[in-house]
Amino acid sequence: MTAALLPVIIILLFVLRQNLIVVLGVATAYAYWAFGDGVISNIVVDAWDAANKDILLSIPLFILAGNIMSRGGMAARLIHLMKSLTAPIPGGLAIATILSCAAFAAVSGSGMVTLLAIGTLMYPALINAGYPKSFAIGSLCAAGTLGIVIPPSIPLILYGIMTQTSIADLFIAGIGPALVLTFLMLSYAIIQNFGHREGNWDFSYVLRSLKNGIWALLMPIIILGGIYTGYFTATESAAVAVVYSIIVETLIHKEMKWDVLYEVISETTKLLGSLFPVLMIALSLNVFLTYEEVPQNLVIWLSQRIDNPVSALLGINLFLLVIGCLVDIGSAILILAPMLGPIAYSQGIDPIHFGIIMVMNLEIGYLTPPLGLNIIIAMSIFKEKFWTVCKSTIPFLLIMLLGLMIVSFIPTISLFLIN
Repeated sequence: MTAALLPVIIILLFVLRQNLIVVLGVATAYAYWAFGDGVISNIVVDAWDAANKDILLSIPLFILAGNIMSRGGMAARLIHLMKSLTAPIPGGLAIATILSCAAFAAVSGSGMVTLLAIGTLMYPALINAGYPKSFAIGSLCAAGTLGIVIPPSIPLILYGIMTQTSIADLFIAGIGPALVLTFLMLSYAIIQNFGHREGNWDFSYVLRSLKNGIWALLMPIIILGGIYTGYFTATESAAVAVVYSIIVETLIHKEMKWDVLYEVISETTKLLGSLFPVLMIALSLNVFLTYEEVPQNLVIWLSQRIDNPVSALLGINLFLLVIGCLVDIGSAILILAPMLGPIAYSQGIDPIHFGIIMVMNLEIGYLTPPLGLNIIIAMSIFKEKFWTVCKSTIPFLLIMLLGLMIVSFIPTISLFLIN
């Protein structure tokens, strides 16, 4: 009876729309009291031990770097470069939109920041060029989610922390799936907008755009190149990203004043003030569950009912798709990664591959009601109704589901660079 009360308490708190820190705090305190030694103060000790990791520094640093670049001029410069390269291709502006989202995602590491930075600039351009409103909204919402799987990715960092998986390997593994999703979206954009042609290549315009956007393009090359070659760790790459973004935006582009930089740092600090307490409590609960062998017992129970990796993948994918509709990606990873990870590993699914699968599943949740964050953001910046945005994303949801199935059942796409 004591054990059965825990999920009831968690569900009740979610129904009452309590903040995640309240849900996790109550659940963790109950677990320590009911199943542990009854000393709830051990939560603090375990949280400190679990959070005493250098890799945690990468989260605020990558978020800060992304915020600096979204407030600076990198987004506009990337858009001009992509437009200059795709002008003569059918649906060139649509292609430029998706490529701009992918490029900026590789710079910012955030899906929401990508949608805000690229969407506010490209949505009016697409509408004025005669593209259907539904395509413009759907493409920006969907391509904006690419920041969740394209490295550097905050959800991949969270997964790595919660499952003790190499974040550098997760970053590298995200490249292949990101290319698959980008290719599928580009193919749909060309087919859907084959009659739209923006003009011919203007070589001088291409050169100017490349000159203006070269510093933004170098960012992911420096970060991923440094990690891949072992020159610096994921945490050190985050510090490099911050320093690089400050130098480019304030000294090279000169499009960010120092008082604006101070505002960005202050806003990022406030955001982290709400993120880190949640993360530390989640880590404390993870330590307790591992000590009590809850994941191991769950694996034993499920392994008696799941007899092959295919059924395990299908079941986990379906479960995560539902969870992605109801819970934000950070909360889902913090709560579920330590529980689902061992189940996947017991079926022979590589931990790196499973991390990509989990993040891609939850990425789709950004486009699904009722809690799809990109839908909510799109309503605000495009001034459209909720169901209008939802209907616009349906073709891209199907595309992302196809990409998820391809990546899930062809692990080489995630692992070929690592292997």
